[in-house]
Amino acid sequence: MDAVKHIGLSEASLGPEEEEAVLAVLRSGWLTQGEKVATFERAFARTHAMEHAVAVNSATAGLHLSLAALGIGPGEDVLVPAVTFVATANAVFYTGAKALPVDAAAADNPHMSMEHAASLLTDRTRAVILMHYGGYAMDMEAWSAFCARHGLLLLEDAAHAPGLKGVGRQSSAAVYSFFGNKNMTTAEGGMITTRDGALAERLRRLRGHAMSAPTLTRARGHAFSYDIEELGWNYRLDELRAAVGLAQLQKLDAFNARRAALARLYRRLMAEALPEAAAPFSGEHASVNHLFTVVLPEGTARPDVMRAMRERGVQTSIHYPPWYRFTWHSDQVGTVSLPHADAYCARTLTLPLHPQMTDDDVAYVVQSLSSSLR
Repeated sequence: MDAVKHIGLSEASLGPEEEEAVLAVLRSGWLTQGEKVATFERAFARTHAMEHAVAVNSATAGLHLSLAALGIGPGEDVLVPAVTFVATANAVFYTGAKALPVDAAAADNPHMSMEHAASLLTDRTRAVILMHYGGYAMDMEAWSAFCARHGLLLLEDAAHAPGLKGVGRQSSAAVYSFFGNKNMTTAEGGMITTRDGALAERLRRLRGHAMSAPTLTRARGHAFSYDIEELGWNYRLDELRAAVGLAQLQKLDAFNARRAALARLYRRLMAEALPEAAAPFSGEHASVNHLFTVVLPEGTARPDVMRAMRERGVQTSIHYPPWYRFTWHSDQVGTVSLPHADAYCARTLTLPLHPQMTDDDVAYVVQSLSSSLR
C-alpha cells in the first residue's frame, strides 16, 4: 500500500472570484435580500432554461415553500422516495400532510419504483416528489405521464442536480440545494425553479413573511408600510450568499465536467479491481455526478470497511440511512415493507467525489476499498 493520503468526501471549490464577490457586497452596505439575489435568480433561471427562479435559504425551505404555495396540507398524502435525505419527507410533514415512502426500483437502484407508487395511491394522494439521487436523472417523461394520469402534482427534489438538463420542465417546481457539499455552493441556500409565473410570484411573497412590500422596497422609500394577508415564512437568501452563488454558477459546467471524468474513471477502475461492488446506474445515464456510490457485496460488514478506509485516509459516508426507520418518522408512517430500499440503504457506500480530486486520488480510493474488502 502507498503512503496514506487524506481524501475528503466532498470539498467546496472556492477561489478569488468568490472572495471578491463577498467583499463587494460588504462594501456596498446592503447585506440582506436585494439586487444581488435578483441577479442570481435571473442567472440561475437562464442557465437552467427556466422562466423563473426564486432564491431561498435552504433546499428544505424551498421544498416546504413549494408545497405550501401549491396548497398541500393536512389530510393529504405526498409520495416521496424511500431513499433520500430526511429533508424531502420533513418538508411534507411541515405542511401537515403525510409523507409516504416509495420503495426503490431495485436493491441496486435507489430511484423510486413507479409500480410501488401506484400501489400507494388513494383519494388522499395529492402529489409526488421525485429526487434525482446522486445527480442521476429520473425518467421525467414517465413520471409526468403518471402524475397526469392520476391527477397529481409533480415536484422535483433537485438538491443533487444543479446543471442537469431538463430538470423543472415537466413539474410544478424543482428545488436545488447550495449546501457546502453540493456541485455548487453558497454555504447554505437553495433555489426553486418553475415555469409558472403566478406560482413564482406567490413563492417570492411567502418567503418574506408574505409582506406586501419587501425590505428593500421600503428602504428605497417606495413604500412606507406593508400588509400581510396570509401566513408566510422567513426563507430569504442574503446578498452575500447570492454573490458567492453567482461566482459558483460561472464555474458549474467545469465542475460538472470534472465530476463526470472522475466518475468514468471510478467505473473503469472498479470494473477491473472490484466487479463485486457494483456502481448504481450506468456510465451513460444522464447525470451531474453529485455522488459516486457503490453497493457492497451481501454480507459485508460496512462499518468495518468504513473504519478501514478511514485508517487509509479516505472519508466515506452513507446516502442514506432509511429516513422511514428513524424513531419520529417511523411513528408517522407506521410499519412499511420496503425491501429494495432497505437492501440499498444497508449496503450502499459513498466514495469521495469532488473537482479537486486527481486521477491518482481515484485510483487510491479504489485500491483502498479493494484492500478494505479483502
